[in-house]
Amino acid sequence: MRVALIAETFLPDVNGVTTTLCRLLEYLQHTGHEAVLFAPQGGPESYAGAEVVPLSGMPLPLYPEVKLTPPQPGLTARLRSFRPDVVHLVGPVVLGAIVPGIVRRLGLPLIASYHTDFGAYSRHYGFGFLQHGVNAWLRWIHNRCRINLCPSRFTLNLLRAAGFRRLQIWGRGVDIERFHPRYRSEAWRAAIGARPDERIVLYVGRVAAEKRVELLPEAIRGLPDTRLVIVGDGPFRAELQRRCAGLPVHFTGYLKGDMLATAYASADAFVFPSDTDTFGQVIQEAMASALPVVAARAGGALDLVQPGQTGYLFTPGVASDLRARLRELLADDTRRVAQGLAGRAAAERRSWPSVMAELMGYYNRVRQRRRLAWRQVA
Repeated sequence: MRVALIAETFLPDVNGVTTTLCRLLEYLQHTGHEAVLFAPQGGPESYAGAEVVPLSGMPLPLYPEVKLTPPQPGLTARLRSFRPDVVHLVGPVVLGAIVPGIVRRLGLPLIASYHTDFGAYSRHYGFGFLQHGVNAWLRWIHNRCRINLCPSRFTLNLLRAAGFRRLQIWGRGVDIERFHPRYRSEAWRAAIGARPDERIVLYVGRVAAEKRVELLPEAIRGLPDTRLVIVGDGPFRAELQRRCAGLPVHFTGYLKGDMLATAYASADAFVFPSDTDTFGQVIQEAMASALPVVAARAGGALDLVQPGQTGYLFTPGVASDLRARLRELLADDTRRVAQGLAGRAAAERRSWPSVMAELMGYYNRVRQRRRLAWRQVA
């Protein structure tokens, strides 16, 4: 099969969409399919055997990992020359608006996957009045596609209520070898200033307002023998460091590869305060590392965290409830370890190959519809 992917974020930016694209391209190469990726310029020229066609653009002001990518000259010709069996719009924002028309003129089947709730993000940056318009824009794009893939049941229900059509669930996988409890390191714990008797609560992700990281200082305040480690960077970091002054909090900045795997495995619990994430890939990475998770009762976390079994859910936006759930989790080491092991077992059932095989089923479905349409015309 020949697959054309069109995205408005990719390497070197680190986010959930990039992770999904990398795993997808690796899977397509490994299983003998051909792919081309259209993505913002500044990244690699190829990845996993697929050409990366650079697109000009500028960073989205509120979310610079996504590029405002206007219509590009030569896009139609490049798609025509590649002759894809399916075109996949990955998290469409701006360029995604013109792709359905191009693909329709070329007679190609089009799938889209929904990754980021930009409407909800606008509220956290003081632009709540834009939420309705943003959602209407994204609905217009997605409703011109044959299948729209959602990462969680929560997101599917949200989009269905907002008028999005032809919705299906396509979750995300996790690398259970890269993220594994065997990478736990006492040396790493000592290097970030943790005492032997301290429990480390880990946050991994973008340090930004929409991730609700402002809850973390209040949640950790007063918890005995507990240290918070924040992995990541973003526009809210300086303010968050100010709010964490005097608290046992350590900032690492962005980590990747073995360093990130070590950070996960060396912690004792994972915290996920965001109530806007459509999935929460870092939750799966934490679970694969045998960490119990305390997450907001919203978004993709509802599909991933089983309360009392793999962690706890707290009332979104309520720091006192987050603190209470952390206190409950950290009070019993036997229960905490058991929940971490249950999370590891759950992650093992969501490997990337199984998730990508599910996506190939959707690709084959729209390709077969295309062939049927051709036969009817003939």
